[in-house]
Amino acid sequence: MKMNTQTHVNSHKQTMAVPNFEVWKNAFVKLLPQHAIKNPVMAIVWLGTVVTAISTVLGYTTLLFGFAVTAILFITILFANYAEAVAEARGRGQASSLRAARENLTARRLNSLTDRQATQVAATELHLNDFIEVHAGELVPADGEIVEGFATINESAVTGESAPVLREAGTDRSGVIGGTKVLTDRIVVQVTAESGQSFLDRMIALVEGSNRQKTPNEIALGFLLMVMTITFLIVVISLPFIAKYLHIELDPVVLVALLVCLIPTTIGGLLPAIGIAGMNRALKANVLAKSGKAVEVAGDIDVLLLDKTGTITYGDRQATSFYPLTSVTESELRAAAWVSSLADPTPEGKSIVKLAKEQGLKQQEPEQAEFISFSASTRISGVNLPNGDQIRKGALDAILKFVDEDYSQDLELKARVEQVAKKGATPLVVTNQHHVLGVIELSDVIKHGIKERFARLREMGIKTVMVTGDNPLTAAAIAAEAGVDDYIAEAKPEDKLACIRTEQQQGRLVAMVGDGTNDAPALAQADIGLAMNSGTQAAKEAGNMVDLDSDPTKLLAVVEIGKQQLITRGALTTFSLANDVSKYFAILPALFAAAIPQMQVLNVMHLASPNSAILSALIFNAIIIPLLIPIALRGVKFKPSTATQLLRRNMLIYGVGGVVLPFIAIKAIDVVIVQLFGL
Repeated sequence: MKMNTQTHVNSHKQTMAVPNFEVWKNAFVKLLPQHAIKNPVMAIVWLGTVVTAISTVLGYTTLLFGFAVTAILFITILFANYAEAVAEARGRGQASSLRAARENLTARRLNSLTDRQATQVAATELHLNDFIEVHAGELVPADGEIVEGFATINESAVTGESAPVLREAGTDRSGVIGGTKVLTDRIVVQVTAESGQSFLDRMIALVEGSNRQKTPNEIALGFLLMVMTITFLIVVISLPFIAKYLHIELDPVVLVALLVCLIPTTIGGLLPAIGIAGMNRALKANVLAKSGKAVEVAGDIDVLLLDKTGTITYGDRQATSFYPLTSVTESELRAAAWVSSLADPTPEGKSIVKLAKEQGLKQQEPEQAEFISFSASTRISGVNLPNGDQIRKGALDAILKFVDEDYSQDLELKARVEQVAKKGATPLVVTNQHHVLGVIELSDVIKHGIKERFARLREMGIKTVMVTGDNPLTAAAIAAEAGVDDYIAEAKPEDKLACIRTEQQQGRLVAMVGDGTNDAPALAQADIGLAMNSGTQAAKEAGNMVDLDSDPTKLLAVVEIGKQQLITRGALTTFSLANDVSKYFAILPALFAAAIPQMQVLNVMHLASPNSAILSALIFNAIIIPLLIPIALRGVKFKPSTATQLLRRNMLIYGVGGVVLPFIAIKAIDVVIVQLFGL
């Protein structure tokens, strides 16, 4: 039975070329009233366009002027729709590639784990807890957990990473995703998601925007814009009465044009695109954010909880030396370390076995022995031998609990542990029953550039906390070398949860990384829980983000993406409101300066006529939206710094710039209009 093994192109690593025709088509579809009403600011512009069109037809204004205003308002709405359509098109391009990863899949469904009778069914017919068998060369038909076997899997259809990854039953790397390809061996998978609710289904829905909900900040800003729009609407409605008193005629087209120029149409038109682009930027970094809220919360994070292994260090701690205590030979320690590590499947445990053999150990694996597997909660592995020996290897505090606490006063043991710890290495203690034999040295390397990244986070006011199972001496040495602000030594999984709750009780937002089932409670509790794609299904369900590359350091990039999202929205809002100030000085003095001589002092732009002033401001109002689309989609350039420095920079560039640019542009447009049309 051969399944579909088509090669898929990863959408996250390649730019999806979406035809411009499709984007413009979508922009025109969004002109329909049911879409326009979703954006209060642009809904006012939409209604204004209808009013100006009717007023022009009924002869309330000159035909040329009325037609020009109506056309410019129509183009303004179209440009705003185009901004949103471009952002959505990127998502649809990514979604089409993801969707290809699951087309025409079939599955080999087993009756049960004991009954190996298999039935071939379509992947869409699979249900929760079904057992399926997948062989080398076949695609995994559904999300699930490996319950039997191991295999190397190509996940490039989802993650874009061409290097195969190992997935194995009974480990924290047992999760598989529908649409990925098994390269070697055979696995039995228990389905963990109903059809239509898989990881790929959720990714497709998210990148297409169908599940995008407005974030709290987006809702608050939308409410502010709506209040401002209503305020200006009231002002404009009252103007005809003031104009009548001053013996000035204001036709409906002029009033609508004035309203559109005063309300914050720039940010109103770009706001949906900014929200969609934030999630797209996260996805471009191969991070699946389950909501736009998660991306924004990342920008407000106060505390980062980081595992030492794999995040701060390279995570490939290797045994490098054995240090026996007095009266113990190195060969005795080597043999005990070897046998106590046989039930330790971690890379560290395997490296101890390897080092012992490299140093000449030639013992055979003991028969009729009771092996004690390593676990994150006990932090011990070992073996009970038929002769009564109870050999254990593990962290210092865990071993001291196993033997006799009096060993905590053993000066030689203390000296050996400190000797290893002060080098930033990890000491593991080996014991036989209640007799400590010596210390194993595990060495790791701090990741290049990590200290500089922590310094950047500190500039942004973010506290970093390293979590490690190492003893306090090792933890302190690595924390100092890496430049983290604080550390938790000899940590157990429940300590992460306690730390998160403590920080949150003090009003701080906390982010953390996890991949195991034991990380799930902490991932769910954290404000940002970044789960590794290579981790268990429980971890991925608990987190509100999933890193498809399974790179723990990605949390630092996620924070910067969140910061950039907040800064982009703030900068463009500042620019939009500053624009309104300039447009106020362009239109109102031109309309009323003749009747109110005192307003001449405000007529700093000296535009040719009221009509040319209105058209110039409207044209600028329209063309600034497409000019800002690249910034809305790409994000404002982000440089780590304090909140005060960021505010000062944005006020200078987007505040002052937002006032100055319209003055220059509107005056230039006015000159062109006068030259072309003589208005």
